[in-house]
Amino acid sequence: MITEDQVMAKIKPILDPELGISIVDLGLIYGVDISDDNVVTVRMTLTTIGCPLFSLIAEPIKSNIKELSDVKDVVVDLSFDPPWSPDKMSEEAKIQLGFA
Repeated sequence: MITEDQVMAKIKPILDPELGISIVDLGLIYGVDISDDNVVTVRMTLTTIGCPLFSLIAEPIKSNIKELSDVKDVVVDLSFDPPWSPDKMSEEAKIQLGFA
């Protein structure tokens, strides 16, 4: 059985192409759902609505998660509700970006 922890471990190394910081640490991942038939849905956001980098982030999410055994498919669902804010970042990311 696939777990959320396994999925997050696959997502954690993926860096935001502009900032060079993990998308997990930036707070871009809003949630992970794993269906009974092993379809993984990742709900995520971007730092701004007009950010053109979704495909550059979504593709590595899909390919990394598909490395887990038993994953049938991966869906990356883009959401701006709630909007991203720096409050969503980990302390590590805040330090790296000078927010702390």
